[in-house]
Amino acid sequence: MSKSIEVKAADNVRILAAAMVEKAKSGHPGGAMGGADFVNILYSEFLNYDPSDMTWANRDRFFLDPGHMSPMLYGILSLAGFYSMEDVANFRQWGSVTPGHPEVDVERGVENTSGPLGQGHVMAVGAAIAERFLVARFGEWMAHKTYAFISDGGIQEEISQGAGRIAGHLGLSNLIMFYDSNDIQLSTETDEVTTEDTEMKYKAWGWNVVTIAGNDAEAIRKALKDAQTETEKPTLIIGKTIMGKGAITEDGANFERQCSTHGQPLSGAGASFAKTIENLGGDPENPFVIFDDVKEYYEKRKAALIEAAAAKKAEQEKWEAANPELAAKLKAFFSNEVPKIDYSKIEQKAGIATRGASAAVLSVFANEVENMVVSSADLSNSDKTDGFLKNTTSFKKGDFSGQFLQAGVCELTMAAIMNGMALHGGVIPACGTFFVFSDYMKPAARIAALQELPVKYIWTHDAFRVGEDGPTHQPVEQEAQIRLMEKLQNHSHKNSMLVLRPADGNETTVAWKMAMENTDTPTALILSRQGIKNVTTYETAQGATKGAYILQDCEGTPDVILLASGSEVSTLVAGAELLAKEGVKSRIVSVPSEGLFRTQSAEYQKEVLPAGIAKFGLTAGLPVTLEGLVGMDGKVFGLGSFGFSAPAGVLDNKLGYTGENVYNQVKELLA
Repeated sequence: MSKSIEVKAADNVRILAAAMVEKAKSGHPGGAMGGADFVNILYSEFLNYDPSDMTWANRDRFFLDPGHMSPMLYGILSLAGFYSMEDVANFRQWGSVTPGHPEVDVERGVENTSGPLGQGHVMAVGAAIAERFLVARFGEWMAHKTYAFISDGGIQEEISQGAGRIAGHLGLSNLIMFYDSNDIQLSTETDEVTTEDTEMKYKAWGWNVVTIAGNDAEAIRKALKDAQTETEKPTLIIGKTIMGKGAITEDGANFERQCSTHGQPLSGAGASFAKTIENLGGDPENPFVIFDDVKEYYEKRKAALIEAAAAKKAEQEKWEAANPELAAKLKAFFSNEVPKIDYSKIEQKAGIATRGASAAVLSVFANEVENMVVSSADLSNSDKTDGFLKNTTSFKKGDFSGQFLQAGVCELTMAAIMNGMALHGGVIPACGTFFVFSDYMKPAARIAALQELPVKYIWTHDAFRVGEDGPTHQPVEQEAQIRLMEKLQNHSHKNSMLVLRPADGNETTVAWKMAMENTDTPTALILSRQGIKNVTTYETAQGATKGAYILQDCEGTPDVILLASGSEVSTLVAGAELLAKEGVKSRIVSVPSEGLFRTQSAEYQKEVLPAGIAKFGLTAGLPVTLEGLVGMDGKVFGLGSFGFSAPAGVLDNKLGYTGENVYNQVKELLA
């Protein structure tokens, strides 16, 4: 009996997936072979996009969570016409467009960079929220679906709990997720590590859940059709699939459902690559081929997609003609235009904590930046993102008219959701929590940096001055860790993140301006809990745009250059006053971003920090934070241990963060 076109197309993907891994001698063929049936039905019948305009804003999105299943994605996208046989044959090779784990490449149909399990489907949640946000403002005519594909590993990753809870709570019926449940993972069968009832878990979170035979084309088709009609809940399709579907041994014995095919080529796993390719209808001597009838099948699909997209775009044109102001706004939302804000008009109270200064800026954004979405991990009244929230409302099921996501206590999930919003486009995402909890967010912050997403991180309570809460809540090593991202280049040869720790309220205003103007990478704002004495004006704080600048200078050549960021800058000012009484001439340099400073001209860097002059750095974190700038000419006074539980003022005195200690340290250095 001849194969149906659905089976033949899925087998074509299986052949390509197995061949990619075999040729590379590296990769994960088993899961890709098992998931091929679902992605074939999705791409050939359900996923709406415009093959002639892949960045079309109203396309459906497909987010792959298990990046190790990239051979499946490249296989299906090659059928759809986005990868050549040469591309897939160069899987995992230097300079290829088919890396081992997919990296965002919208023109070729790759919507997200997926690597660490769990993040991919959470980005899908973010995209689905962004879609609801935009539909609430512009109408259901622009509604579209977000599809996600998750594996056993992603279900087990703790981040999946946050995604499941939030998507169910918000009733994201535009989100459809396929769970590739094949009972096999890299080193064991799944029943060796879990016995949970996944269906009941997602139902408890408020999802519509259906379990099907995951390699049955008709069952997949029906499940997707039913999911399309769901209006109240996100849908989880649990597909009981077969790991390594179609794999056989040299003597023709079945070799499906084997752990070994998860993470190594078929020939290394114990199967026969040649016999498996033959079993699937391919030629083991020439496996990188798209079957003629499959090619014809997908060419028809391509034509139908372009026609359907044209009809949708015609509908949009009618809407634009009838709603010119909204149309202009929609265009602005999806542009890279920086919001026009008069930052000089933002009033900052004297001596305010920089988290409070941030709130003042956010309150302006809430009224003037209509496509900004801010989130907080249950700390809005403490990280002061409530400066934004007080001027808008939180998202609720069926109501996305506001601009705030109350994420609950889930820092990593929240950060990954922000990535999904940024990938979707049309919104400016920002999220806040305590700086010490950036530890929970780094996996998503790293993926944001890799994808070059302009997410804004609002990290408050930036040092040991959190005080009585004690060392569990007092950042020490976190600043050094996150500043490494300023030293790490992204693939566009730029610093992968902009990290800013402002010295006072005025520098905070300028830092926010820099964050909004940075549309190429994530930005981190590191903000104080306690009030800080003003050391700048709005005009002088403009120096922050160069990463480091001379805040206060002396006549002639200084005896010492004092460097700091954040609240320590005002401590340097106090120390400089004491030094001046003894005739010691000092220059104070505010360094909100060493990474940005290092991108300035050599002349500017030498002007601010000339060689041959003693330098003293003060930091509330690890000394390494400033050692690169201080160099061999001086020393850095930092915190080399965890903090202690006591009032902030007591800690300043006990740990040496006073003008008097700056005076003593500099005198010792100059001696």
